[in-house]
Amino acid sequence: MKDDRGELDLSKQIEDKDELIHELRQRINELLAIGKSHQQLMGEQIQQNEELKRDNKLLAKQVNDYFNVRSK
Repeated sequence: MKDDRGELDLSKQIEDKDELIHELRQRINELLAIGKSHQQLMGEQIQQNEELKRDNKLLAKQVNDYFNVRSK
């Protein structure tokens, strides 16, 4: 059904504004969910990075100890 109200009709402008506000609120909620998801992923990545650093230090020490024992 065609809306025959013009651009200057106040009731149409209010409806359009309300629809835009609804869409913007929905988009904000989507972006907040994405932000929370990224925050969780970054936390996991930071933890994994710290574990890899610890493992790397332990491995370097083991290699160093191995070569020091062999050379003596």
